[in-house]
Amino acid sequence: MIELARLRENPEKIIYALTKKGWEAGPLIEQALAYDEERRQLQKVIDEGRARLNHLSKAIGDALRKGDSAQAETWKAETAALKEKIQANETRIKDTEAKLEEILVRLPNPPHDTVPEGRSATDNVVVYQNNRPLLPAEGRLPHWELAEKRGLIDFERGAKVSGSGFPFYVGAGAKLQRALIQFFLDEAEKAGYTEMEPPFLVNTDTAFGTGQLPDKDAQMYYIPLDELYLIPTAEVPLTNYFRGEIIEEDRLPLKICGYSPCFRREAGSYGKDVRGLNRLHQFDKVEIVQIVKPETSYTVLEEMREYVQGLVEKLSLSFRTVLLCGGDMSFASAKTYDVEVWSPAQQRWLEVSSISNFETFQSHRMKLRYRKGKGTELLHTLNGSALALPRIVAALLETHQTPDGQILLPEVLHSYYRSPYL
Repeated sequence: MIELARLRENPEKIIYALTKKGWEAGPLIEQALAYDEERRQLQKVIDEGRARLNHLSKAIGDALRKGDSAQAETWKAETAALKEKIQANETRIKDTEAKLEEILVRLPNPPHDTVPEGRSATDNVVVYQNNRPLLPAEGRLPHWELAEKRGLIDFERGAKVSGSGFPFYVGAGAKLQRALIQFFLDEAEKAGYTEMEPPFLVNTDTAFGTGQLPDKDAQMYYIPLDELYLIPTAEVPLTNYFRGEIIEEDRLPLKICGYSPCFRREAGSYGKDVRGLNRLHQFDKVEIVQIVKPETSYTVLEEMREYVQGLVEKLSLSFRTVLLCGGDMSFASAKTYDVEVWSPAQQRWLEVSSISNFETFQSHRMKLRYRKGKGTELLHTLNGSALALPRIVAALLETHQTPDGQILLPEVLHSYYRSPYL
């Protein structure tokens, strides 16, 4: 959520920044500032009224001690009227604050100055590509055919049991999932992240804190009876772990990671992009989260990007990293990199990770601060997929299949899978 101080200080800059995300936010911000001014004026009147009440209370006591009951009664009448006015203004200020809050939660995070203009993924900017060749499709089965042929993944029975987008991983396919999860967690531990096993269900405050609500309400699975949401990513519970806390400066940066299944409705998904593992409603992912001081967050973002790139490189996959343009960014992000792997059989790039800096957008919602001198300051939050499994598995199958139909796994997975071949 955008801080009011930022809106007051430079509304024109925020209005311009939000045009990168396709938002014409001028009228909303103008209304927000009007409500803010109304709230401040009401608060001034309330404060003046309370000060007058204190003065009248002393004056009435003095008048009664002097035996001037007539004057005391006059001031008592003024006191009663003033109390009614204060109560009415307190009701008005609550209503104004609610209207202001309603606007603020609807405004997305303004993109960082370095975010490029653009409306869609075609406008994203490639910032890095590794040197591995982009393999041709000739002689390569798409991962869904190869997985079915080898009995690794059962899409049909998954659809029977749960619906499209809920596959079964079978035998060697399940073992590969487990090997990848353990590899990603071990690498995160080496990089200084503390592992957590988070809850897979969260409450409304938690989903609001990281920006899933109200923006992504339609994409989340909801359990009305318990008022809980299935998590779309471990980012949600991991970042909210510190919600409402004041962190001591010497504890920063906070680096945490966790594995979780992820649940996404992906409303409106259809066509070739959802074949096989391209887009699922349930999938596994390891997430990394950092909570840092504001002045370090963009250095940390680059470090996280390089870390994720290193993971993909160790899997011997062709990949590239793109800087998302404003129109392709999420509601809550200030700057995002996507890491994409090459799918030889499909001849296209598949996103396997998003690494984002949210600046104070999430911490403001979560009331997450650190102690700075005698005061406190909002922290910056960052997260990244490290990594999401489905498209990694797709790329591994399509990249490392051999002419005789086997899959030769990258060397880093041999000890985890306990065999060089899948």
